[in-house]
Amino acid sequence: MGRFLWLSEHTLSKGEQPPQDGRVTRQIRISDTAPQPDRAFGPLAFPERRDPPGGGPKAYRTARKDGTRAFTLWTDHYRQQVFAHVVTKSAVKGGPATYEVLGAAGEPLALITRDPAMRRGRVRTRWTVQQAGAPTAVGLKGRAFWWFVWWLISPIQLAIAIGSIIGGGDIARTPRRTKWRTDGRVVLDFQNDAGNFVLEVLADWWDDRVTAALVALLGSHDSWLGNAWDLADD
Repeated sequence: MGRFLWLSEHTLSKGEQPPQDGRVTRQIRISDTAPQPDRAFGPLAFPERRDPPGGGPKAYRTARKDGTRAFTLWTDHYRQQVFAHVVTKSAVKGGPATYEVLGAAGEPLALITRDPAMRRGRVRTRWTVQQAGAPTAVGLKGRAFWWFVWWLISPIQLAIAIGSIIGGGDIARTPRRTKWRTDGRVVLDFQNDAGNFVLEVLADWWDDRVTAALVALLGSHDSWLGNAWDLADD
């Protein structure tokens, strides 16, 4: 059985103030079983967006339009020890972006590349993970069948979105499940589990720092219908 990692968010409600002690509220949790409502799971890391030097959230939002991302993953709420860093190695607006995962001392752990959909004859977003000393894993976002269904009903997607908002339900989402394969074997599986997307780790050679960084990146590249965690002001 594999390990399961997922992003647990704390989003401030209207009028709610950030914690006065300044702690990081979001967590990447880990378990040897899938998340369950009646069970508590321990945190693996605490992701935090890193704004550009001298800039704030607005400067970060401007930079991320070109694909730039910058995170620190802490081992604790109070930033006492670094678990890993995610920095942008290269990014092109509307094109591929490559992110580097670094250890606490700045040592390279992995390169994660995101190639957006609808480029070079490819209709699905491709995520490539190259962990140091391990085989390359490649995943395509969404299953081909569900993308076919999505495009088939695309003319009425706007009506679905408006109806979902008015009715208080969930907005129709693009297909998101992603399976990473190495030599034909599935080694990572990002899938919906009871409404929460979870990364299942199916090979024992994965470094938890790399898979946690991947979870943070996936959450930051949520579609326009989603809610990317790194866009919040808190």
